[in-house]
Amino acid sequence: MSGKVLVVKLGTAVITNQEGNIDTGVIKKVADEIATLSKKYRVVLVSSGAVGSGKKFLRDYKGTLSERKAAAAVGNPVLIQLYAQHFKPHGIPVAQALCERVHFSNRKQFLQLKETFVTFWENGIIPVVNENDLISNVEIKFSDNDELATLIAIGFDASALLLCTSSGGLLDDQKQVIPRIDKVASVMKYVSTEKSGLGLGGMISKLTFTRLATSLGIQVVICGLKGDKPLSGALEGRSGSYFEPQESTLGARQKWLASGSVTLGTIHVDKGAAKALQARKSLLTVGITQAKGKFGVGEVVQLVDEEGTILGVAKTRADVRSINNQLTVKNVIAAHADDIVLFY
Repeated sequence: MSGKVLVVKLGTAVITNQEGNIDTGVIKKVADEIATLSKKYRVVLVSSGAVGSGKKFLRDYKGTLSERKAAAAVGNPVLIQLYAQHFKPHGIPVAQALCERVHFSNRKQFLQLKETFVTFWENGIIPVVNENDLISNVEIKFSDNDELATLIAIGFDASALLLCTSSGGLLDDQKQVIPRIDKVASVMKYVSTEKSGLGLGGMISKLTFTRLATSLGIQVVICGLKGDKPLSGALEGRSGSYFEPQESTLGARQKWLASGSVTLGTIHVDKGAAKALQARKSLLTVGITQAKGKFGVGEVVQLVDEEGTILGVAKTRADVRSINNQLTVKNVIAAHADDIVLFY
């Protein structure tokens, strides 16, 4: 394995059949194609389906938090065995990588995670990634695997991110796949708020993280798994919805800062502060209307403008209480310009 990093995310609905069981034919198709792509890319496979694979082993499953955790713990080994089975004919071993938010929010742990993935690739191993649901804290868990896949793509400086979905792409009002999209904002009118009956995410989630990834220079394609070589087709622009990446000059640390955006808090800024941030200025407390959450000094939070748009993320210089106590105090820096990453 050599070359650029490719992150492929499979949603629950796209790898399960009508009965909710994992479709082994889909797993085989994915393994066959990734085996070919791994000759050109360093591949990370982010796969949902653990809860769906494990819930049938729980009596009277109702979907409570503890039941979802238990189902994931049972389903993850079932899922990884299927991938191992179908990658084996290609001579490719797989590794199960269960991640938590702390692996991205803590710089030291993130670098260790990255080194481990490099070791996988150097030894011809495909990492199959999922969240470690069993022990993840509900307050700092990933919103869904779209977010996990996006943070991996950003943190590992991927060239492309494929978000595989049962719809095959973003559909317009005629239910046709929109083949190419320059700006995410231009297509939000087509988005349904419905989520899959099997998974946690929906198209809004995909577009939210697509905006983040493309703003940092990553090519994103929302695609399906139908037809011959669907992943290659998506990468070559023959299928799915292609989102144009923007130029990014951010360094590795700043990309980590974006990928480590643990949503423990949100800072709401006024129009003046939003304008100052776009001019690459530090964020002062007087430009903040409210700070929410449970963040402390040095933790990463979201920056949101008056319209509710996420502007970016910042590593704070004060905790939430100190910021809210100094909203009218001049010249107090809440986050330095060097510790702010904006999403364009």
